Amino acid sequence: MQMSRRSFLLGASAAAGAMALGGLTGCARPGVAGDPVGPSAEVVRRLEAQRRTAGQTVVAAQVTARPVQVELGGAVVSTWGYGDSLPGPLLRAGAGDLLRVQVDNRLDVDTSIHFHGIAMSNDMDGVPGLTQQPITAGESFTYEFTAPHPGTYFYHSHTGLQLDRGLYGVVVIDDPAEPGGYDDEWVVVLDDWVDGTGRTPDDVARELGMPTPGEPAPGAGGMDSMMGHGAMGGMGSMDGMMDDESMRSDLLGGAGDVNYPYYLLNGRTPVDPVTLTAAPGQRVRIRLVNAASDTAFRVGLGGHAMTVTHSDAFPVTPVDTDAVLLGMGERLDVLVTLADGVFPLFADAEGKPGHAVAVVRTAAGTATTDTRPDELDRRVLLGTDLSPAEQVRLPRRSHDNYLSVDMGGTMMPYRWMLNGATFPDAAPLTVAEGQRVRMRLRNMSDMFHPMHLHGHTFALVDGGARKDTVTVRPMQTVEIEFDADNPGQWALHCHNAYHQEAGMMTTLSYRA
Repeated sequence: MQMSRRSFLLGASAAAGAMALGGLTGCARPGVAGDPVGPSAEVVRRLEAQRRTAGQTVVAAQVTARPVQVELGGAVVSTWGYGDSLPGPLLRAGAGDLLRVQVDNRLDVDTSIHFHGIAMSNDMDGVPGLTQQPITAGESFTYEFTAPHPGTYFYHSHTGLQLDRGLYGVVVIDDPAEPGGYDDEWVVVLDDWVDGTGRTPDDVARELGMPTPGEPAPGAGGMDSMMGHGAMGGMGSMDGMMDDESMRSDLLGGAGDVNYPYYLLNGRTPVDPVTLTAAPGQRVRIRLVNAASDTAFRVGLGGHAMTVTHSDAFPVTPVDTDAVLLGMGERLDVLVTLADGVFPLFADAEGKPGHAVAVVRTAAGTATTDTRPDELDRRVLLGTDLSPAEQVRLPRRSHDNYLSVDMGGTMMPYRWMLNGATFPDAAPLTVAEGQRVRMRLRNMSDMFHPMHLHGHTFALVDGGARKDTVTVRPMQTVEIEFDADNPGQWALHCHNAYHQEAGMMTTLSYRA
């Protein structure tokens, strides 16, 4: 078995990066002393009380995590889910409403739910061991929080590798002042899928070289650790491994670590895709959500251009494009004026063999779902290409605290780090309430990393777009700014589920 060129370069880059890493104490300005502000602190409760208003609408929902059988289109798999189909139930409320979501755990393991992108109360953030105790088997937990900002969000398990099963769904927070301007709305969720195909995400982790609880870590020269791109579609055979040819990616400079047997759009494979119907000439708002664990998607609608209007829930200066590229955890809203006919809404797995697709129908006829539309090779926008709408631009002010986060890792052993350490050993990033924080996200590996900050939205220093998840390309740097206005202990991590589980996470730690 030979190591791919990319695996070798990744290890070499990480080694060079580790030599250049500095401790966090030398990066913060000024140092923030004091005790950590925990999720049960009085300031956390007081801030949530301030968000609540008299006569506030309460939106109640209930989801159950349980073993299910799901029909994916051409395949029936046994997995875990929040319902009988994928994605889980849509949760919908208005900005300023109080969401009350009861989660019943009918699995035989612990679980939790994180409401991705919503700047909520710290005690409701859903990260076991950091903001709450896990929801144990047979128990329930009720998440209750005020939704401060309208937009497209999603919810998913934040326990182990459960995201790479069926434990996810979409949250839409409506804007009472929404100007409209469209005739219909489609929620489109993209995912990569392995569970129930002869292996589980835990099997994937073992093949990548990650130890499971109670098992010894594989040796650096062992067979498992050589599976750095041990693509999971080949049922463990060498045919499933991602070679250099299949890992080509023009925009991100690299693919993920796992080559999945299926890529899904709204829970369906291209064998039997979903159909989205409308009338010719109608304008449709498409809420795109990348819920995948290891795959970025390049998305375009054959025969159409699209206008990007929102990124990670916040409005942007509208911009026309032929296609968009979403890293894991990112969301984009686009507007499309539909032509007369049948067209593929095509989501190419960036740098990997495979795709997801839906049929968009405004007339009779058939659509080809396995032909890559030309739009994917024309104008392609990333979240970092966008500018904020003026009303959501972060007010200008000098920063009080400068933090630096360096991303690195190795494939053998499979280990992903922030500032040279894995979670929970990575030193926290300390802030104080009221500070304007600037953070440098420096990628010192040959892998792209969608970095997600809990509890906050940030502005990209270059361009100003408001986001909560930003894809940092290999050997590139992105700087972000945010106001430290939501006290607590917040996760900062790569939204590649396997990178996060292998240690690529730290804590944004408020100190009193």
